[in-house]
Amino acid sequence: MSRRAAVTPVASGPYAPPTPSRALTVVSADGARLHVEVHGPEDAPPVVLSHGWTCSTAFWAAQIRDLATDHRVIAYDQRGHGNSPASPACTTHALADDLEAVLAQTLAREEKALIVGHSMGGMTVMAAAARPRFREHAAAVLLCSTGSSRLVARSRVVPLGAGRVRTWLTGHVLGSRAPLGPVTPVAKGILKYATMGAGSAPHMVEACARIVHACPRAVRHAWAGVLEALDLDHGVRELHAPTAIVHGASDRLTPPVHAHALVAALPHCVGLTELTGVGHMTPIEAPDLVTARIRELVTTYVTATGTEPEDGHRATPAQIKEGA
Repeated sequence: MSRRAAVTPVASGPYAPPTPSRALTVVSADGARLHVEVHGPEDAPPVVLSHGWTCSTAFWAAQIRDLATDHRVIAYDQRGHGNSPASPACTTHALADDLEAVLAQTLAREEKALIVGHSMGGMTVMAAAARPRFREHAAAVLLCSTGSSRLVARSRVVPLGAGRVRTWLTGHVLGSRAPLGPVTPVAKGILKYATMGAGSAPHMVEACARIVHACPRAVRHAWAGVLEALDLDHGVRELHAPTAIVHGASDRLTPPVHAHALVAALPHCVGLTELTGVGHMTPIEAPDLVTARIRELVTTYVTATGTEPEDGHRATPAQIKEGA
């Protein structure tokens, strides 16, 4: 695959990647090497962060900076992203293998954690939902801006009505092999339109652009093909851990129809938070709200006994609408 793009994350501010307490390399089932960072006290309640397509651990900078004061935050680069070398195996099965490997190497036996996935990171969670290692460690799950199937057909990145033409164009746009090039005002404008809310501040757009443009184009293209063919509806039905959803009401890449489908299909959904004016990049666009939801879930399900219904019945999720 292509060389890594020479684009670095922002150097200062809330989205500058913090220095980890320690870093390690985790080897997945097929030998793929994954860059993993651990932030915060070793004896603190653990939170595992799985980022999305074309992103890296830098995407979680705002959450890591806040949570690491009193949580053990474990973030890893998906294969081919960030500091994890590219691998010829680009499948949802490989994503599940990778998450299991990270859990095995960073958590003690039967230790419980909150597992958070954004976009393709959420799809990673769905792919791993039935895996024994995942179930051993997942006290609860937070899914941010994600979906389980029909991603290209439902995307509104291309400003046309739904149908074959839009689906065809969207697939070609997202799966393009063209280099993204330097982070210019035009490039930032395109990225903002496709992935962020109209009111996103310039420093948020800058941070996102630097992260996305750093992803090698061959990696971007390979994983776009996986997302286009994605069907993880079965994984949603296997996700029995208490699961909360955060979604941007202005998300064009994975519109809110995906969030509502997840609410309907999850065995134990514990709430949908819909963020007004926010697009696909929820952890960057609404960092305080996403972090607050993480803290709430840790308090409820990791450091306490949780609220699993004794009769095993599915909880009725609440929908919360919040502004960014």
